Amino acid sequence: MLGVVTAAAAGLLLLLLLLRDRLFPFLWADLGAFVALAGASLRCRRRLSRRPAVTLLEVFQEHARRQPRRPLLLFQDKRHTYGDVEQLSSRAARVFSQRLGLQPGQTVAVFLPNEPTYVWTWLALAKLGCAMACLNYNVRGQALLHLRARAVSGAPEGVVVVPLLLRASTFVLASTELQDALEEVLPDLQRDGVKVFYLSSTSPTPGVEALLPAIETASDEPLPGHYRAGITASSKAIYIYTSGTTGLPKAAVITEQKLMMVANLGRICGLRATDHIYTTLPLYHSAGLLIGVGGCLEVGATCVLRAKFSASQFWDDCRRYNVTVIQYVGELMRYLCNTPKRDNDQKHGVRLAVGNGLRAEVWKEFLQRFGPISIWEFYGATEGNAGFINYTGKIGAVGRANAFLKSFAPFELIKYNVEQDEPIRDERGFCIRVRPGETGLLVIKITKNTPFYGYAGDSKKTEKKILRDVLVKGDAFFNSGDLLMMDHEKFVYFQDRVGDTFRWKGENVATTEVEATLAMVNFIREVNVYGVSVPGCEGKCGMAAIRLKPGMSFEGENLYAFTRETLPSYAAPRFVRIQEALEITGTFKQCKGNLVREGFDPDIIKDPLFFRDEKKKSYVPMNADIYAAIQEAKLNL
Repeated sequence: MLGVVTAAAAGLLLLLLLLRDRLFPFLWADLGAFVALAGASLRCRRRLSRRPAVTLLEVFQEHARRQPRRPLLLFQDKRHTYGDVEQLSSRAARVFSQRLGLQPGQTVAVFLPNEPTYVWTWLALAKLGCAMACLNYNVRGQALLHLRARAVSGAPEGVVVVPLLLRASTFVLASTELQDALEEVLPDLQRDGVKVFYLSSTSPTPGVEALLPAIETASDEPLPGHYRAGITASSKAIYIYTSGTTGLPKAAVITEQKLMMVANLGRICGLRATDHIYTTLPLYHSAGLLIGVGGCLEVGATCVLRAKFSASQFWDDCRRYNVTVIQYVGELMRYLCNTPKRDNDQKHGVRLAVGNGLRAEVWKEFLQRFGPISIWEFYGATEGNAGFINYTGKIGAVGRANAFLKSFAPFELIKYNVEQDEPIRDERGFCIRVRPGETGLLVIKITKNTPFYGYAGDSKKTEKKILRDVLVKGDAFFNSGDLLMMDHEKFVYFQDRVGDTFRWKGENVATTEVEATLAMVNFIREVNVYGVSVPGCEGKCGMAAIRLKPGMSFEGENLYAFTRETLPSYAAPRFVRIQEALEITGTFKQCKGNLVREGFDPDIIKDPLFFRDEKKKSYVPMNADIYAAIQEAKLNL
């Protein structure tokens, strides 16, 4: 009798397991992802609740004490251990304190390329209780100045605003590699009382001191604890600039709590202390600095840092530095797939790839060509209060909306009117959830677990990212500005961006920023900038519809020279369309829908069309041959 009962129980258990796999095929993966996320959150909160708070800096210092000889940074032919970086950052902190007079709570702007100096400067400022503002090293000219100019003079909305955070910072730490860009604006900076220093051995610029000799001879003794005595979970650690989805660049606030949570993303994805993670992404972005370098500081791993991405050298670097984990954006993976095939394409030690923006077709091609690498695609915004991680490996998805995670970070996909650029509401005034398979605007509830810190010194822009009365009266959600879709299995897919921003070459491009810049051209009366799809390319490529001033003609060479001087290369429009009048709405908003749909096809568009020709350094008339070359991916954009 006992044997019969045992056999029946075993049969019932087997049936339940089979039903579980059929009805809940991702149960264990969902549960595991939730446990990893909840564990990271509890670990961060526990550390930061101590007095004094244990921040990412203290986590790094503990690794430096335990494993001083382990390499933290591999850069070109140089090896920088945890002990090296700990000592150098302490020396730098002393010099910053003595020469610059830095005090806890101040903000320092950093204008540096990808190099080890970036990392020890960050840690040195953290040791003084100072926040670091990360400047995009692609920015040039007046773009480096205008934030403060507008804040002081009340310049109109139609003027380009590119960040320097001069409202909060009176110091800039720069590299001699960026000498030309710095000297362009140095007189203005000095007039405004901004002090500039080079982190180099010598200075090529009169009036700018080089700090490296003093740093090399300074004491590397630990700094007094009073510098960080006031640090808490909500203290501002870093400012990272983002174009967001409402147009002009904004300084996203990265608190100590958010910094530590983002640094834990690598651990959640499987980053280990023994790993070498290859980072070619710019450190002024959150992915390279917070996930790449920050992830290494969190787990005690090694960061292989490269000044700039090179598709031809990528896998050679991976073999040379024993890389086991790579960071990517979608464009990076496409570039790798477009390189000539080699016999050793799968001869490498890379086991894990972490990043975002990877299209399904490129994902498949990458795995087929370079081998069974575990790809952890994620979705998130620098200023966002939550995101998704694709922990199942589902090709094309950015994550899963399982019940465990949704209880931790509530979100909704709501109906959105793209033409009117606003959510659709019902007769009660509340937003409407989309059904599975429908595209909707992602909004994430603002809660204690998922706070929204907003933007530095700009409450209006912060408020514009908050959507209120979404499902009930009085609730508040972060407006991602992104359209996503959830299928019937609850996998989530990125669809597109809304508003005034599109993504190109791995960078966010704010259309209002580019429009304001182009409006300064002498022959342009009005301009409307938007993104258009290009076959085989990630994101959308910049295009501008312009209305000429009366009696003026289009000057391709002059426009090319102007955009080269005033805009980062990824923001300069690749296509220009001349129109007699620009379409606007009843509320005077520029219409982009029809322009986006028509693209740059000369057979459809009868207006004059021009293409940005890098070889001729001009905008040249668009013709059928150029269009065909772009469609067939024979012309590199």
